[in-house]
Amino acid sequence: MKIALMDSGIGLLAAAAVLRRLRPDVDLVLSSNPASMPWGPQTPEEITELALGCARAAAEYRPDALIVACNTASVHALAALRAELEPGLPVIGTVPAIKPAAAIGGPVAIWATPATTGSPYQRGLIRDFGGTADVTEVACPGLADAIEHGDDAAIEAAIAAAAARTPAGTAAVVLGCTHYELVAERIRAAVAPTALPSLTLHGSAEPVVAQALRRVLDPAREGGATLTVLHAGAPATLPPAALTYPQALPFTASAP
Repeated sequence: MKIALMDSGIGLLAAAAVLRRLRPDVDLVLSSNPASMPWGPQTPEEITELALGCARAAAEYRPDALIVACNTASVHALAALRAELEPGLPVIGTVPAIKPAAAIGGPVAIWATPATTGSPYQRGLIRDFGGTADVTEVACPGLADAIEHGDDAAIEAAIAAAAARTPAGTAAVVLGCTHYELVAERIRAAVAPTALPSLTLHGSAEPVVAQALRRVLDPAREGGATLTVLHAGAPATLPPAALTYPQALPFTASAP
């Protein structure tokens, strides 16, 4: 089995690590364009073109499914990606885990990029899946960029600022950007002092991987546990910053 993942940068590591855990044999193609990130401030047309570039590069390796491991790309480019690649290549988008977070009861905070926070897309998800939960949108300027570059001081500052805007008594935090899952425990530690003792964090990696495995036409086909990294379509390696996150541990043998 071969599965491709695309993202602006290293946010795809969270889903890739889940895939490697569930299917140790899976061949992975990680396609991104880190020089162009963050994608949030760019126009929908620019985001679509960047996403198509990453997807086309990954599709050259003939994967069994493509995970769009990027909330921003899923919002703006999913329809274009599916129009071009399906039905030959199943395309699975990423959706913030608002529904399971709201289902547990108690106030919910959605941490997301400034471009996603307050957007019609996110407001629609809250309306459709938030139920009766008290949902607060929390913008996290600079956090994804700091995670991408492994800037520890900037990560801490961005998390602290977002935690200060997260209401006391929060029961669940939805990680509305794939990059945030790489620092989930740091986010938990920052929010926990004012949150409910039962605080839970909800990422998208597990559900999107489950959906991808359901969409693969021949799930019994074994892979060779290979790793292919593409940056703007060119062969690359995982950047040093990526290797500082625990989700990269399954892939360190492939690092330089």
